[in-house]
Amino acid sequence: MIAFLDLNRLNRPYKERFLTRLADMVENRAFVLGDLVKNFEKKWAAYTGAPYAVGVSNGSDALFLILEAYKLTGRLHEGDRVLVPANTYIATILPVVRAGLVPVAAEPDAETLNLSVSALEKHQNISACIAVHLYGRLTTDHKFQAACRARNILLIEDAAQAHGARNETGKAGNLGDAAAWSFYPTKNLGALGDAGAVTTEDKELASLISILRHYGQVEKYNSRYPGLNARLDALQAAFLEEKLGDLDQLNARRIRIARQYTNGIRNPYVQIPRPVFDGSHVYHQFVILSPYRDALREFLKRQGIQTLVHYPVPPHRQAALAGFLQGAFPVTERIHREILSLPVDPYLSETEQNRIIDAVNAFKP
Repeated sequence: MIAFLDLNRLNRPYKERFLTRLADMVENRAFVLGDLVKNFEKKWAAYTGAPYAVGVSNGSDALFLILEAYKLTGRLHEGDRVLVPANTYIATILPVVRAGLVPVAAEPDAETLNLSVSALEKHQNISACIAVHLYGRLTTDHKFQAACRARNILLIEDAAQAHGARNETGKAGNLGDAAAWSFYPTKNLGALGDAGAVTTEDKELASLISILRHYGQVEKYNSRYPGLNARLDALQAAFLEEKLGDLDQLNARRIRIARQYTNGIRNPYVQIPRPVFDGSHVYHQFVILSPYRDALREFLKRQGIQTLVHYPVPPHRQAALAGFLQGAFPVTERIHREILSLPVDPYLSETEQNRIIDAVNAFKP
């Protein structure tokens, strides 16, 4: 069986270093925040090019804290409208609702599966846009940034799948007003549990998020704001610091695999979203589309190839968001009906890659 993602294979090279960091942490009793978190924050900020990074508990809390901090600065207010892609994972939208804001879903571009400038321009009275770099492909470029600036729209990156992606405007995490990160174990840079961060050029925003993540305390036992417990775990920060140095190399492997798939898959019943191999897509997922998705997935399973569906149920059909997302979304419906993710584990062998290509090409409905 070719596993979709072999986490043992991915983390095994760091085992001894992880154990050393754990022993040091126990010896020094550095369990919450402290130097371990500060060190990773500095390195993550330097890597993304953003002046400030704040470690938080997970990607969803990262988005929520950004929105709450903007409310405290007066840039957002209860009931403001926030543009989101209709085909994103629900974790992008729940923080908007939780923050007392109104999510406005926009159809993605059918070739990139991301928001486009035209989608942005179709919607009025938008105060913020959450640009999701879905599957690892950057949404933001000069035109997207200019369109947001022209309408005074806050540009917030959901960079949970785009660690290390870059284009002519810069690197993910420094392409908007603020960016939310997830370091869930399956991400291109993954912890061994939940972890997240916010990056931004806004010093005031970073300071507020640092306060909000720790009960809203400006000093011990003195809470100025109704914050929450959303700190980055110190041990996860240490693990992430150990893995950060290999991120670009592992992304390059993902891009090579994606190029191999793109060049090799020749099946009339399979569509590959517009490929790009210049580093602006780091292939957190390699997705294909097929009107026979379920049959194709079952066929690949019989060939010993594990696949996943990202994502089977679109947000506007989720009970948790009933009444929040209005309108018809035919492009999104088709994507969620046809999408299939192939293994793009950076440690896939060439033999495994060729097996996957041959199996996809052999499929007939």
